[in-house]
Parts: sequence; structure tokens; C-alpha cells
Amino acid sequence: MTPIFKDPDAVLSYTIAWPVTVLDGAAIASADWTVEPDEPGGIAAAAPFIDGGETGAQFSGGVPGQVYRARCQIALSDGRSDDGSVVIRVEER
Repeated sequence: MTPIFKDPDAVLSYTIAWPVTVLDGAAIASADWTVEPDEPGGIAAAAPFIDGGETGAQFSGGVPGQVYRARCQIALSDGRSDDGSVVIRVEER
């Protein structure tokens, strides 16, 4: 997975576009974001959103040189669930 580069002072939105094969006619009912590692000064996820077949959140902070995994777990309207992730590397720009 190719990392996304983020400055520690930037507040940016990142999204996951869920494949039609995952949705299979269902709607995304909820999306829960977590970030690993969970550390002081690390990346924080806020303002999660669902836009049709995409989920996203705003990401802020982060320790320069650190690589984070932002994971989104979705629940679908038909009771199924799935998860996906984005890799974010923090670097001063």
C-alpha cells in the first residue's frame, strides 16, 4: 500500500471509495475510524463522513517520520461489514 504524505500541521480529509462488489446494493450505514499507533501527538481522526459509496474523515497532527494506519470499519444496511485502511506518513514540508 502506497503511503499518503502529510505535514504534521496540516488538517486534511482522506477518503476510501468502497468497491461496488463490497456494497452489492447496500448502503453504508456507519463508518468508524481508528488510527494506529495511538500515541501522544499522533494523528487524530475527526469529522467522519459518508458520501454515497465513500467514507472519509479529517486527519490532523502526527509525529514527523512516523507512519500511521487509518482504518475505517463500515456497517452496511443489510447487516454486513467490512474494513479498509489508508497509510499516512508524516513529514515536515
